[in-house]
Amino acid sequence: MAAQRTTSVAPFKPRFMPLMLTATLAAGVVSRSSSLSTAAALVLLYAVTVPSYVIYWSWIYPYYISPLRHVPTVPGNPLYGQMFEILENEVGVCQREWHKRHGPIVRYFFPLGTERLSIADDDALKQMTIKNPYNYPKPLGARKWMTRILGEGILLAEGNAHVHQRKALTPGFSIGSIRTLAPIFWRKSFLMAKLWDQEIGRSKDKKTGTFEVLEWLNRTTLDIICEAGFGTEVNSLENPETPLREAYRKVFVFDTLSRLMHGLQTLFPLTKYIPAKMNRDMEASRGIILGSATKIIKEKQATANPADKDILSLLVRDNLKLQAAGEAGLSFETMRDQVMTFLGAGHDTTATGVTWTLHLLSKHLGVQCKLREEIRKHYPFLFDRERRENFDISTIDPDHLPYLDNVCRESLRYIPPIPMTVRELVEDDKLGDYVVPKGTTILVYSNAINRLPEYWGPTADEFDPDRWDRLPDSYTTNAFMTFLQGPRGCIGRKFAETEMKILLCVLLSQFTFARDESVQDPEELKMWRLVLRPRDGVQLKVTKLIFLFLLVLNFNIMT
Repeated sequence: MAAQRTTSVAPFKPRFMPLMLTATLAAGVVSRSSSLSTAAALVLLYAVTVPSYVIYWSWIYPYYISPLRHVPTVPGNPLYGQMFEILENEVGVCQREWHKRHGPIVRYFFPLGTERLSIADDDALKQMTIKNPYNYPKPLGARKWMTRILGEGILLAEGNAHVHQRKALTPGFSIGSIRTLAPIFWRKSFLMAKLWDQEIGRSKDKKTGTFEVLEWLNRTTLDIICEAGFGTEVNSLENPETPLREAYRKVFVFDTLSRLMHGLQTLFPLTKYIPAKMNRDMEASRGIILGSATKIIKEKQATANPADKDILSLLVRDNLKLQAAGEAGLSFETMRDQVMTFLGAGHDTTATGVTWTLHLLSKHLGVQCKLREEIRKHYPFLFDRERRENFDISTIDPDHLPYLDNVCRESLRYIPPIPMTVRELVEDDKLGDYVVPKGTTILVYSNAINRLPEYWGPTADEFDPDRWDRLPDSYTTNAFMTFLQGPRGCIGRKFAETEMKILLCVLLSQFTFARDESVQDPEELKMWRLVLRPRDGVQLKVTKLIFLFLLVLNFNIMT
C-alpha cells in the first residue's frame, strides 16, 4: 500500500469544554438578539452542540478527516469503540486477534472515536525502539499514574534525562557487576527453599505442602533487590509483615472497585483525590516506599564505602566523582526515584515471571523433568544438602544451562510479566506505510506480538521451550518484546534473567511442582496492573524431591 501522508493543515479537532463554552456565549448573544429567553437559547444550542460533537468525533472525524483513516481499522462503532471488548479480555488478547485479521498495524477506538494504534510491524517497531526512540515518550496520564509508586526514575524519564540516567546506571547492571552480586541471589533463594522445607515439615505427611508461590517469590525478590541493589537488609522472607512488603501488597489489590479506580486514573489523574479506600491505601503505600527510598539514599551517601558492591554504591561513588570533576551528577531526588523504580519494577516483575514459570512447569511435567535433569547434570551438588551448603556458589554460572535458558525465554514469551507499553508521538513519524501525526497514542502489546504466528509459526500459542533451538525464518528480534528493545529496553534485563535462573535452579533441585486442582487455573484469572499477575496468586503442590527420589528408587528395587 502506498504511504498515506498527512497534510500541512491540522485537522479540525473541537474539544468538549471549549465547545460548550462557545455555545454558552452564543446562547447569550441569541437571547439578546431574539425573543428567546436565555434558558431557552441554552437548551436549543446545547441540543445542537452535544449531538453534533458526538456525531463529529464518532463518525465524521474517524472515517472522513483523521490522518489515520487509511490504517486498517477494527470494525465497530467509534461512539463506544472496542472498550468493552478490551475490558472483558486479558491485556493484549484482543489486539493479538486483530493483528491476525487486519495486519501488523491496526487502528481501534476508545469511546467517542478516540484513536489508538497497535503496532506489531517489525520495521515500525525498529523505528520506535531503535531509530527514533525519544519521539515516543509515555503519555502524561500514564506517567502520573505510575509515578505514585515507581517515582520518576529511569522507567519514566524521557529525552535527555533518560539518556543521562541510563548512562549513569549502566555500569551497575553490567555482566561483571551482576556476577559479583549473584551470591546474594543464591543465598536468598536457598533461604526461601529452607523456609519451604520447614513449612512442609509441619504438614501431615511431611512430604508435600501447598504454597501460594507468588507471595513467597515477591518477598524473596524484594529481599534480593534491597541487598543486591542497595546494600540494605529487609528480610521480608522471615518477616512477611514488614512495612515495605505490606506497602506493595496494597498496591496489587484486585477487588472490583480498586480495578475501576486504577482504570479511571490512567484516563483522569484527578480521580486519585477521590476519598476511596484504594486511594488512601495507595497514598499510604507511596509514603512507605518514598520514606524507605529516602532513608536508603541518605544512609548510602553518608557511608559511601568503597568495599560495597551493590548497584546503588556504584552509582553513588560514580556520582561523587562526577561532581568532584565539576560535572552534573544525579540529584538526590533523581537517585531516590531510581531506588523507588528498582524497588517496584525490580522485584515484582521477576517474582511474577518466576511464578508463571513454575505454574507452566507444573502443567508440563515433561519439561519440568528435563530441566531438573539438566540442572542435576551440571550442578549435582545442588541436590545434596551437605554439599550445597559448603560449595563455593560464586563459581556457578546458570548461563551454562541451555535448556534453562530456553525455558526462561519461553515462559517470558508465553506470559510476559509486562504485557504492553503505551507511547505518544512528539512529532510526526512514519510507521510502516503510514505517516502518523504527533499526539497519536501508540500501543505495543508484547502479549500480542510474542504469540503472533507471523513471527513464531503455527505453534505460537503453545508452550514449547524447544522452539528456541529451531526458530522459524520469520522470527526477528522484535518478535520477543517482553523487555522491549533499544535504549528504552529494560536496563535490568540481565539482572532479572540471572535472578530467575538461580531461583529455578535452587527450587527444582529440592522440590517438584504440581498443579493444585482444587483451585481455578490462574491463566484464566490474569489481571494487569503494571504487571500481568494471577488475580489470586498461583497455588501449587510442592513435594520434597528426596521423597520422590526414594519412591522411584523403591519402585525400581521391587521391579
